[in-house]
Amino acid sequence: MEKTLPQFWSFNRAKDASLIKTENFVWQGPFSWTGYEQTNRLKPVPNIAGVYLITFEYKDGYILRSVGVTNSMKRRFLEHEREFKKGNYTILDVEYAKMGIRKEIWHGWEYGKAHQSQFLEFKDTFLKLIEKELSSYRIFVTEINDKRKRERLEAAILINVYASKKVWADLVDGGMHIRGRFNYEIPIKIRNISQQKIFGLPKIVEI
Repeated sequence: MEKTLPQFWSFNRAKDASLIKTENFVWQGPFSWTGYEQTNRLKPVPNIAGVYLITFEYKDGYILRSVGVTNSMKRRFLEHEREFKKGNYTILDVEYAKMGIRKEIWHGWEYGKAHQSQFLEFKDTFLKLIEKELSSYRIFVTEINDKRKRERLEAAILINVYASKKVWADLVDGGMHIRGRFNYEIPIKIRNISQQKIFGLPKIVEI
C-alpha cells in the first residue's frame, strides 16, 4: 500500500479572505480593582472568563496600562495583587501615569526578583504606593469563553500598542508573553465596542 504524506493547511489571504468573519466584543466598565470598591465607588469586576484592560483615567477617557486574559477575573486579580505586594511588579507614579507619562517608582519583574532586599527595606512605603495604584485602576472586561480567542485578542491589542508611537503606549510593559494567531487559524475581524473612550484599544483589530 502506497504511503501518502500528511496534508497541512495554512491560511492564505489571497485565496481565503472570504473565510474571515466579523465579531463584536462589548467592553464593560469601568470597574474597581477587587477590594477597593468603597474607596473609588465603582462596582467590582464581574467574575467572568475573558480579556481585561487595566487603565488609568486620562483626559476624556481612560489610558491603557495592561492587558490580560483569564478564566476567572476574581482569581486573576488576587494573583496580580499578591505579585505587586511581593515586589514582582513595576510600581508607577499614579499622577504621572494619568498624564500618560511612565515614571517608575519601583521596577519589578527580573529586577524586582533579584533585589528583594531593596523592596523589603522600604516595604511599608511601597505597600502604600501599591494601594494608591490599585485604587486608581479602572478595569474594563469583555466576556470570551473561548481560550484561543482570548489569547489572540490580548496579543492583537498588545501588538497594536507596541507598534504605536502615541504617548500612552509607554505605560504598557514591554516583553509580555503573548500567543497571537497561528498560521492554521482563520483570522477574525473584531469590533471593540465600548461606551467609554479607551486610549490603546483599537476600534477594529484582526486577531
